Amino acid sequence: MIRVTKKDTRESLESLLRRFNRKVQQSGNVAVVKQKQFFEKPISKIERRRKAIIRQQRKSTKFNKIIKLGPKF
Repeated sequence: MIRVTKKDTRESLESLLRRFNRKVQQSGNVAVVKQKQFFEKPISKIERRRKAIIRQQRKSTKFNKIIKLGPKF
Protein backbone atom coordinates (compact mmCIF):
# COMPACT_ATOMS: atom_id res chain seq x y z
CA MET A 1 0.00 0.00 0.00
CA ILE A 2 1.23 3.47 -0.84
CA ARG A 3 1.49 5.95 2.00
CA VAL A 4 1.65 9.56 0.91
CA THR A 5 1.76 12.36 3.44
CA LYS A 6 -0.32 15.46 3.06
CA LYS A 7 0.93 18.56 1.33
CA ASP A 8 3.13 20.77 3.45
CA THR A 9 2.21 24.43 3.76
CA ARG A 10 5.28 25.61 1.82
CA GLU A 11 5.38 22.73 -0.67
CA SER A 12 4.65 23.41 -4.32
CA LEU A 13 2.32 21.29 -6.40
CA GLU A 14 5.20 20.10 -8.62
CA SER A 15 7.19 18.78 -5.68
CA LEU A 16 4.07 17.09 -4.30
CA LEU A 17 3.49 15.34 -7.65
CA ARG A 18 7.16 14.37 -7.86
CA ARG A 19 7.01 12.88 -4.37
CA PHE A 20 3.80 10.99 -5.19
CA ASN A 21 5.22 9.60 -8.44
CA ARG A 22 8.37 8.47 -6.65
CA LYS A 23 6.31 6.63 -4.02
CA VAL A 24 4.21 4.93 -6.71
CA GLN A 25 7.30 3.82 -8.64
CA GLN A 26 9.00 2.50 -5.51
CA SER A 27 5.93 0.51 -4.50
CA GLY A 28 6.10 -1.48 -7.76
CA ASN A 29 2.35 -1.37 -8.33
CA VAL A 30 2.71 0.09 -11.82
CA ALA A 31 4.95 -2.75 -12.97
CA VAL A 32 2.53 -5.35 -11.64
CA VAL A 33 -0.45 -3.74 -13.35
CA LYS A 34 1.40 -3.47 -16.66
CA GLN A 35 2.42 -7.10 -16.39
CA LYS A 36 -1.16 -8.24 -15.76
CA GLN A 37 -2.60 -6.03 -18.48
CA PHE A 38 -2.51 -8.86 -21.03
CA PHE A 39 -2.95 -12.59 -20.60
CA GLU A 40 0.27 -14.54 -20.51
CA LYS A 41 0.39 -18.29 -21.05
CA PRO A 42 1.80 -20.33 -18.16
CA ILE A 43 4.53 -21.71 -20.43
CA SER A 44 5.74 -18.22 -21.30
CA LYS A 45 5.77 -17.32 -17.59
CA ILE A 46 8.06 -20.27 -16.89
CA GLU A 47 10.31 -19.29 -19.81
CA ARG A 48 10.48 -15.68 -18.63
CA ARG A 49 11.46 -16.77 -15.13
CA ARG A 50 14.04 -19.21 -16.50
CA LYS A 51 15.60 -16.48 -18.64
CA ALA A 52 15.67 -14.12 -15.65
CA ILE A 53 17.53 -16.73 -13.58
CA ILE A 54 20.08 -17.21 -16.37
CA ARG A 55 20.53 -13.44 -16.68
CA GLN A 56 21.10 -13.12 -12.93
CA GLN A 57 23.64 -15.96 -12.92
CA ARG A 58 25.60 -14.35 -15.77
CA LYS A 59 25.59 -11.04 -13.95
CA SER A 60 26.83 -12.59 -10.70
CA THR A 61 29.63 -14.53 -12.44
CA LYS A 62 30.71 -11.36 -14.24
CA PHE A 63 30.70 -9.47 -10.93
CA ASN A 64 32.69 -12.22 -9.19
CA LYS A 65 35.22 -12.22 -12.01
CA ILE A 66 35.72 -8.46 -11.63
CA ILE A 67 36.21 -8.85 -7.88
CA LYS A 68 38.83 -11.58 -8.40
CA LEU A 69 40.79 -9.44 -10.86
CA GLY A 70 40.83 -6.50 -8.47
CA PRO A 71 40.99 -2.80 -9.30
CA LYS A 72 42.67 -1.73 -12.53
CA PHE A 73 45.73 0.45 -12.12
